[in-house]
Amino acid sequence: MILDNKSKFRNMGNTLTHEHLTVDLSKVKGDNDTNLDDVNAMIDDLKELKNNDINTIIDVTNIGMGRDVRKIKYISEKSGINVILSTGFYKDPFLPEIVVRKSADELSRILIDEILNGIDETEFKASVIGEIGTSKDNIKDIEKKVFIAASIAHNETGAPIITHTTLGKLGLEQLQIFKNMNVNLEKVVIGHVDLNPDLDYYLKLLDNGCYIAFDTIGKNNYQPDEIRAKFIKSLIDKGYTKKLLLSLDITRKSHLKYYGGYGHSYICDKFIPILTSKGVSEENIKTILYDNPITLIGG
Repeated sequence: MILDNKSKFRNMGNTLTHEHLTVDLSKVKGDNDTNLDDVNAMIDDLKELKNNDINTIIDVTNIGMGRDVRKIKYISEKSGINVILSTGFYKDPFLPEIVVRKSADELSRILIDEILNGIDETEFKASVIGEIGTSKDNIKDIEKKVFIAASIAHNETGAPIITHTTLGKLGLEQLQIFKNMNVNLEKVVIGHVDLNPDLDYYLKLLDNGCYIAFDTIGKNNYQPDEIRAKFIKSLIDKGYTKKLLLSLDITRKSHLKYYGGYGHSYICDKFIPILTSKGVSEENIKTILYDNPITLIGG
């Protein structure tokens, strides 16, 4: 089921907040592995996730990233996983040409239309603005334009914003743009912070009232999950349980179990037990997986 209004949000249940059912970054990356075009492999992966008591994912694929709403609907129906859709523009060099041509205000009207009226001439509406991103060492002007457009759309619709930070960097700079645009930071998720293992950085982000997402779980080549779990436990101990979110950000066919990868269910089979071994309680895990996403989307 596509969840796209407040009455449906009550059905979210346990939720992963940064995933992609259809995404195609292969033209820029020159790697067909980054084209999630195997529908059956995705359905099988998500069926197993559903069997592990994850009910909903937020699909943060947006304009220019290979989003296919009709295919997403089919995957959702066959797997039993609920999906919340997103609008927005990703980051350079993945931005469509329209972002170059149009002003931030004009771009915001596109996002607002997808939130209020539907995506790609369907009845399915975007409920999230994301993932919108910045480059590794600086925010490019064209990326800042997207952040301003997203802020305008947020201010008009109230839709939450989910960001991409490259290797977890520049989250504070992202927040500064949102502050300048009077965005409600309690409806902002700074993404991929787990790729930047720095507790002081996390605390500075959280002091602004935003959420932070440990959303590249399973990507141990970037950061060991033991480290992710250690920081999550530290933040829980400091009282930030209600501002944490989890996901895997699977973007490659080789991540799926059919192709020999760890699959979406890794978060339940492997990562939750790591959290438990660090002393994270079932109540904390419920807050992060169940309560926090509902508050973000519908609260």
